[in-house]
Formats: sequence, structure tokens, C-alpha cells
Amino acid sequence: MAGDVWRALTAPFAGWRNRLLADPKFQDWASRSIFTRGQANAYAGRMLDLAVGFAYARTLLACVQFDLFERLRAGSRSTGELAIACALAPARMQVLAKAATALDLIEPAGPDRWRLAPLGASLLGNPGVAAMIAHHSLLYEDLRDPAALIRGEIEAPRVKSFWPYGAGADPQAAAQYSALMAATQAMIARQILAAYPLARHRCLIDVGGGEGAFVLHALRAAPKLIATVADLAPVAVRALDAFKAAGLAARADAVAVTAPGDRLPPGADLHSFVRVLHDHDDPAVMRFLAASQAALAPGGRILIAEPMAKTPGARAMGHAYFGLYLLAMGQGRPRTRVELTQMLRGAGFKAVREHRAPQRALVRLLSAQK
Repeated sequence: MAGDVWRALTAPFAGWRNRLLADPKFQDWASRSIFTRGQANAYAGRMLDLAVGFAYARTLLACVQFDLFERLRAGSRSTGELAIACALAPARMQVLAKAATALDLIEPAGPDRWRLAPLGASLLGNPGVAAMIAHHSLLYEDLRDPAALIRGEIEAPRVKSFWPYGAGADPQAAAQYSALMAATQAMIARQILAAYPLARHRCLIDVGGGEGAFVLHALRAAPKLIATVADLAPVAVRALDAFKAAGLAARADAVAVTAPGDRLPPGADLHSFVRVLHDHDDPAVMRFLAASQAALAPGGRILIAEPMAKTPGARAMGHAYFGLYLLAMGQGRPRTRVELTQMLRGAGFKAVREHRAPQRALVRLLSAQK
């Protein structure tokens, strides 16, 4: 309400500001004036980044495709050495290396030598990021004509075909998607466990928990915890195999659910939804929450962990990335902390609070009590 009032009060100023900024004469003056040229240059730089950002993303994809960061893990290498490893002509290797340097992914290490820059080293330390970058090839195809995607004119978006839960019948498709989620789960699990210690709980049900990647992290962090994954039957089988391989089958189980709102095993004192709710439309989310409310032990808690719209420091990711990705997927939407809080209260939960993750750009956490 306060935001609506503020927007109404500032509407005349916003109109005047926008007319001024759109005036080429003002732009020329602002770029020369000692008082405004810093801000004018910043706006111009951001505008150019938006205009050519597709090339930045494709450069990053090329680095992943050529395994450039891994090739530099042990230390610096020359252009010739990298060219041989990547099966490229040296001149073309130079193009990629200079492009990666411009994005602060690698850096010069001497004449015609290259090494990881801090950002590239950080990517190397999070293999799940590389998996998502490679996966984005599907999204790029769907965004080849973004207007057609937004109008709903793409008959079979690639992202939608990759996401198996709508049909829920193809074990191979479910395995591919759950494997991607498992590959990216380690960095998310670290954020969750840093913000929400699980030792206070005795029994966890991870709803939509895929191959059990988060459960494995949770069990290792809380030695007295027992846990269950609830997911599609083909995925639940993979979770059971993962628990056996990790030697944790005595503390972990998996059960099959076929749709949002399916009955969950009763009595757990914690339900987690890790990157699950934003993949579903509002009615399905409310069915998830109702099922959790019904199955939780008295006083039990629900934990929602996912990227959220309007996150400080990552505002663009909410709607400019997840909004289009979920549109291609065919369901779901990015939600704000306020929207999720209202949905939790609407499902009968109380004491909603946020637990601040170290890197909220990756994930934000809300908990609530039955």
C-alpha cells in the first residue's frame, strides 16, 4: 500500500525525468558536464551491457564447452598449450582467451600465458554452475525469438521438454532433470545449512527432493536426523540408490508422490521445499502447502528455499531470468518473500520468518510453523 502511494505521488516527477533523459540534447550536455558525466557514462555502459549481454553469456558457455577453467586449474598455460588441449587454432584460442579476460574469468599470466581470475576460480569451485551454464543452451534456443515465446507461439519449448514432472511418465527424462538438480545442489545446500541448522529437528521430509542431494548434505550435517525424499517414482528410486551408495540407507528413505498435494508421510517435524515451489503455479503451490500442513507433527516447521523475486543485489534475476525460464517451462513463476509469506499464512502456517543465507542471490529461506 505504501509503495502504491509513493508511486502515485512521484508519477509527475517520473514523467518529467523520463522526458528529460530521452532528449538527445540533454544526453549530450549530461555526458560533458562535470556534475553529471559520471552518471551519464554509467547509464551508457549499462545500456551497452544490456544490448550485447547475449555475447557475454555465450562467451561463458564457450569457456564451459572447451573446459577452459578446468584446464587452468593447475596453473597458467600458454595460448599454444590451450590451443592444443582445446583442439583450436592458436589465433582462435587467442580470441576466446581475450574474451574471457574481458569478462574477468581469466587473466594474463605473462607474455601469451593465461591463468584463472578470481571469478573463474569461483566458477571452478562450483561445478553446479557449469552444469547450469551448459543447460542454458536449451533456454537460448527458446529465446531465439523472445517475442514468439512471450506470445506463446513456440509449440514445443526445449526447456519444457526437458522438465519431466508435468507428464511424470518418462524415467529417462526424470533422470536427466534430477541429475542436473543434484549437480547444482551442493552450493545451495551449503547456503541452507549455514542459515538454518538442522540439529534441532529429528525427522525431515524433503518434498520434490530429487535424487536426495539435499538430504545427503542434511544427514551429514545433523548426525541424529532421519530423512525421506518425496518425489516421482522414477526419481525416488534414484534417491534410494544414492542413499545406499553413501552408506546412509539406515537413516534415509524415499517415497513416491505423483502430484502436488499428494499425501505425505505423517509425523515429521520438518518439511523442506528446495527450489520446488517456483516451478509450480499458485494452485499447485497451495496444494503442496496444504499437504505439508496436514502431515507435519504439531509445532513442526516448513522450510522454503529458493531464489525469490526482488532480492536485493540480484533483483534482475527474479523476473528477467526466472520469469522467462518458467514461461518456457510452461508453469510456475518467480515470487517475492512477501508473496510466499502470504501463501504460507493462507495455508494455515504461522510465525513466518526469513533466515538470511550468506549469498541471497543463490537462495533465500523462509520458515513457518504449523
